Amino acid sequence: MKVRKSLKSLKQKEGSIVVRRHGKVFVVNKRNPRWKARQG
Repeated sequence: MKVRKSLKSLKQKEGSIVVRRHGKVFVVNKRNPRWKARQG
């Protein structure tokens, strides 16, 4: 599966987690809740 460039840059930030929910890939950040991304 291709991963978007925006997801790659977000997942490198501190405190971010990559989660799969319902076949979609999410990047969620506990420290800064504004940093969210979704693919799929």
